[in-house]
Amino acid sequence: MDAETDELRSAHDVLAEVYAESLAGALENMPIDRAVLDLFCELTLAADLGARVGDVGCGTGRLSPYLTAQGLSPHGVDLSPEMVRVAQRDYPGCSFEVADLRDLPFDDASLAGVVCWYSLLFLPPAGRAVAFGELARVVGPGGYLVTAFKAGDGERRRGGRSMGLGIEFDAYWLSPDEMERRVTDAGFETVFWAGRPAAGGESTPQGYLLARRTSATDNPATSRQPQ
Repeated sequence: MDAETDELRSAHDVLAEVYAESLAGALENMPIDRAVLDLFCELTLAADLGARVGDVGCGTGRLSPYLTAQGLSPHGVDLSPEMVRVAQRDYPGCSFEVADLRDLPFDDASLAGVVCWYSLLFLPPAGRAVAFGELARVVGPGGYLVTAFKAGDGERRRGGRSMGLGIEFDAYWLSPDEMERRVTDAGFETVFWAGRPAAGGESTPQGYLLARRTSATDNPATSRQPQ
C-alpha cells in the first residue's frame, strides 16, 4: 500500500465513529440526494439484471438500509477497516467488506449497479483511470452507476486538519466535466446529471451523475484477466 493510501485509510479509521454519529439520519433531511438515489434504484431494478449493487466507499454503511428498502441488495466496500467494522455493527443485516476502489472484490459484470456517494473524491490523478475502469468492469451491460461529489477544480486539497483529530489526507474535488468524461471513457453513457449550490456548512457546489453501462469490452482496464 502506498503512503497516500495508507494515510487515507488511517485517517478514516479515526473518523469512523465521528461519521457514524454525525451522519446518522442525515439522508432524511436531504431530499435531493434521496431523489437521485430513488432514480438510480428505479432504473437499476427496471434493467432486469438483478438487485445486487455495490456501495463503493460505503463508509459507515448509512446508505445500505435505504437501498435495501428500495428493493436493492447492496454490498458495501470501504478502504477503512474501522469504517467496515462500524457498518457491520450498526447494520448487521447488510454485507460489508474491506476493499480498495482500484481492486474491487466483484466478478466481471456481476452487479446491476454501483453507488459511489462522495467516495470518488479521494482518487489521485494516477489512480483515476484504473478506478473508473474497475467500476465499469463489475457492472453488467445495461446496469447503472450513480455518484454524488463535491464539484471543484480537481486540484489536490488537504483534508482533516480542521477536525482537531490529528489526521490529514488528500482530496480532489473533480469538476462535473471531468467526472462525466471519466465515466464515459470507462464505458458508461450519461443518463442524468445535476448540481446544486453549496448549502449550510458546505464550501462547494455538489454534483450528481447517473450513467448506464453500455457494453463490456476487451480493454484490460475494464476486464479482469484470468490469473
